[in-house]
Amino acid sequence: MNTAMRITTYTAALAASFGAAYGVGSVVTPVSADPEPAAHVEHGEGEAPQEAPQGGHDTPAGGLRVSEGGYTLDLRTPRVPAARTTELRFVIRDSSGRQVTAFQREHDKELHLILASQDLATYRHLHPTRAADGTWSTPANLPAAGGYRLFADFTPAAKGAKNLTLGADLAVARDYRPAPVPAPSSTATVDGYTVILTGPLRPGTAGELNLKVTKAGRPVTDLQPYLGAYGHLVALRSGDLAYLHVHPNGAPGDGETEPGPDVSFTATAPSAGTYRLFLDFKHNGTVRTAAFTVTAGAAHR
Repeated sequence: MNTAMRITTYTAALAASFGAAYGVGSVVTPVSADPEPAAHVEHGEGEAPQEAPQGGHDTPAGGLRVSEGGYTLDLRTPRVPAARTTELRFVIRDSSGRQVTAFQREHDKELHLILASQDLATYRHLHPTRAADGTWSTPANLPAAGGYRLFADFTPAAKGAKNLTLGADLAVARDYRPAPVPAPSSTATVDGYTVILTGPLRPGTAGELNLKVTKAGRPVTDLQPYLGAYGHLVALRSGDLAYLHVHPNGAPGDGETEPGPDVSFTATAPSAGTYRLFLDFKHNGTVRTAAFTVTAGAAHR
């Protein structure tokens, strides 16, 4: 996970810092750690990172299309009830309409599934299982009614295939009242842990985000690997839920990266706006999620 982000997130040399306001929105309840987490896409070892676009042009955002690069996300369960565990089912189809059955393993998994409500109050990072015919499935319990976005982050095993993040809308039935996006803050708390966020998120320019994990005022220096790193960060743009999957700088066992308290990421916002950042980290065998609200300012020129 010490390589650059693909598709929606670009890794570049750290640029001079230009301000962006950060914040915690809410604390997300802990989720059980997968016994064997799985993978995501990024540059290969030794591969040069791409430079973020300059000149004020927006960088591409992921998850806004159901089809891209000859592949389509076919969501078999577009509607589910609220507050009830339901099996979500979907397939990835190629340009001929065939169900894809072979994927590259990245960050320990063949496919990562992210679920988020349109108001960004609910977030789930799931790891579905794939049947032999290419059908993916996973149980999910979404607490509130409303509109949700489902993101499938994967790389087909086909030669020359690139990492893709495809998105589809999911409706959850029942009375719905959207929650406001939480106000910016640089600190989040969850289960007695405090996470402090520093560093700029800028549109069109790469910047380093640093997250420091403490508990009871003491730095946590024994974080456990999760999805091949000491932290896993997803960013979603408020409004259209454009998806950024960012990857840590460094990896467990590389001889340089410490298991906390600091976990750093390189990220580029696709545009100015408000974003929700969700950090998954593992300690004492449990994965927890801390959530922040970040405001990315005007593009640096």
